[in-house]
Amino acid sequence: MRIPPHYQQPTWQRFFAGVAIGAIISWAVFLFIFGVIQEKQSTQIEKQRKDIDELIQKGEIYQQEYSKLNKEAQKKLTIQELTIDLTNGDKYHLKDFKIKNIEDKVKSELADIVIAKDIESIYSNHLLIERMIENLRIELEDGNKYKLKLTKFMLHTTLAIEIEISYLD
Repeated sequence: MRIPPHYQQPTWQRFFAGVAIGAIISWAVFLFIFGVIQEKQSTQIEKQRKDIDELIQKGEIYQQEYSKLNKEAQKKLTIQELTIDLTNGDKYHLKDFKIKNIEDKVKSELADIVIAKDIESIYSNHLLIERMIENLRIELEDGNKYKLKLTKFMLHTTLAIEIEISYLD
């Protein structure tokens, strides 16, 4: 079998040369167009990556702030501290350490009931707390017995109670 001698004819030579040059030109055009498209896609992907990073960062910031606000709201909704103030200790000539002792006794009685409880339950049970304070009898070292009376009940994240003392009849 023999290959026909087309390569010697100028028309066939021009045809094959045109095919080769056309292939090279089309390959160059293809590479150029492909490069432009890839450049656009890589630019778009990089922009989207930056947008995603920004959104993730914003989401983390919002999540941290949301968590912080929830913790603050949780603290605001519960009793964090209990303060007891004896208002008429001077009337009975009680020394400061005795007044402090009475306040500490009342605080120790109420601490388990009110600390870390939500404000709504404390408000709904304020009569119970008042009765507990009024039923509490205090006997000091001097032998005198005292009863307590609740005069002021302020409810916030800190429960502030003012009490008065009087002799037990």
